Amino acid sequence: MREAVIVEAVRTPVGRRRGGLAGVHPADLSGLVLNELLRRAGVGPEVVDDVVWGCVSQVGDQSSNIGRYSVLAAGWPEEIPGTTVNRACGSSQQSLDFAAQAVMSGQQDVVVAGGVEVMSRVPLGSARAEGMPYGPAAIDRYDGFSFNQGVSAERIAEKWGFSRERLDEFSAESHARAAAAQDAGAFEAQILAVETGDTTVTADEGIRRGTSVDSLSGLEPAFAEDGVIHAGNSSQISDGAAALLVTTPEKARELGLTPLVRYRAGAVTGSDPVLMLTGPIPATAKVLDKAGLQLSDVGVFEVNEAFAPVPLAWLAETGADPARVNPLGGAIALGHPLGASGAVLMTRMIHHMRDSGLRYGLQTMCEGGGTANATVVELAS
Repeated sequence: MREAVIVEAVRTPVGRRRGGLAGVHPADLSGLVLNELLRRAGVGPEVVDDVVWGCVSQVGDQSSNIGRYSVLAAGWPEEIPGTTVNRACGSSQQSLDFAAQAVMSGQQDVVVAGGVEVMSRVPLGSARAEGMPYGPAAIDRYDGFSFNQGVSAERIAEKWGFSRERLDEFSAESHARAAAAQDAGAFEAQILAVETGDTTVTADEGIRRGTSVDSLSGLEPAFAEDGVIHAGNSSQISDGAAALLVTTPEKARELGLTPLVRYRAGAVTGSDPVLMLTGPIPATAKVLDKAGLQLSDVGVFEVNEAFAPVPLAWLAETGADPARVNPLGGAIALGHPLGASGAVLMTRMIHHMRDSGLRYGLQTMCEGGGTANATVVELAS
């Protein structure tokens, strides 16, 4: 089987809800990042065999195969296809897995993976505004089944015994790490500034400097009257897009491209759909086994901060070094533009690995319905 490498990775800033990116149509935002990806790589769109694009709320402005319309918005030749993937929050991480699988199998040589979500224009949950998408049989199968991930986060906090203070400490640290990284210029090389007409968005908008346990203490619980989950220890509603260019080492040489990382292994697993958000724990074990690695081999982990109990439960079960987990902050501080988040995290992780000389990186995402992706990449020499 052939090897897959990522030769370029770029993202937009992550905009806060009704922030700087809210006025940009998702297809147009995708088109901007697609063109920037190829501009940085120094290749034309004619080399691309397919575009695999993640998006969660596929209604309204994000309906009708947003992946295809993103390609057209970019002005690429009509012959280049595009498709849209929905694996909940892991959609664009799954897009990377699909792209790598296509390249490794020999079916395609150059594939763009990524995703978009402009939650300011297509609100969370709008895709299930009508009807019963889960179906009565699935709902009847599980006692306590809930569509609401916040309820699942409450259950995880209770099961692992996380107090509100512990959750808020983790959340404040996310903001502190993100602010320090932004101040150090750690994100600048990976970000495409987006001109919106009135202004230019150049940096992630969600960071709240000076966040502390005390400043979070006044926020009301969001999902249970006496609960511990609130807006300050949950991921932010956000807008953004990101893209990755995937090919083989041989094709990269032919095109004059330099690999950033090698794709070592990808895994996806199902987990309890009532707890829903614990999938990263078994997914991590599965992908490490596939990659032939130990937890201690990994220099950086990106564990999506959907809610603070998710990475904390993952840490408790894996025993990973907390200093290696989300070292530049996570979705609590930087935002979570659903369908784009997998590619955003991977872009952030790849650039951090390059900047810090870290050989292995592992990314994992919890997902609605009780699934999770995990991916291991290795720094290319």
